[in-house]
Amino acid sequence: MITDPDAVRVLCFGDSNTYGTCRRDADTVGTPTKDPDYVRLHADRRWPGVLQRLLGDGYDVLEEGLNGRTTEVEDEDRPGLDGRAYFVPCLLSHQPLDVVVVMLGGNDLKPSYGRPMEAIAGSLRGYVDDVAANASGRRGQVPTTILVGHTVVDDTAPHYRDIVGENVDPGLPRRFQELSTVVGRVARERGVIYVDPAQVARPGSDGVHLSLDSHARLAELVASVIVERQ
Repeated sequence: MITDPDAVRVLCFGDSNTYGTCRRDADTVGTPTKDPDYVRLHADRRWPGVLQRLLGDGYDVLEEGLNGRTTEVEDEDRPGLDGRAYFVPCLLSHQPLDVVVVMLGGNDLKPSYGRPMEAIAGSLRGYVDDVAANASGRRGQVPTTILVGHTVVDDTAPHYRDIVGENVDPGLPRRFQELSTVVGRVARERGVIYVDPAQVARPGSDGVHLSLDSHARLAELVASVIVERQ
């Protein structure tokens, strides 16, 4: 199928939640990963794929999710996770772009990175500025930019310690809540759109990644914002 050249082009740039990583529970269907406890949801179940279905043929949704991706931190043991280093080439390769959705920041909170919240905010400002400087839509306009926060982390979930480790930071759920506040503040500062997934979505059994049903709910929320602005 050849994409309609007049379709509104939407880039979804994010981490494992955009990639579609989900704990392998009874109702989960997806492609097995290196971790036997997890799958990658099929394209029609992860939120960018659901977003495509909701928006219809007049839109072209582009998926750019990566497990472990950070806003702007490289990992010596896992090369390629610095999202900012890849972002501008990604924008340029997918031109034209009418909407850019960025959902990042959660991985920056890993204790091994030790990133302060203001550093994450600075990185997110850079993403917004990168869109303005390097991307344009079908009519030459600056793309509509949407920053997405994070769901509330559930440290009572049955598999929470499996994913965060035994030396868990008890303040991690609070920091995730603070992250969403920071994302919203950056969006207001830069005059772009903020979407709070906690309004409709929840974590699955590991307490961090989106539950299966939350992918559809997040897609519905993002779709309503996109349709309103196009």
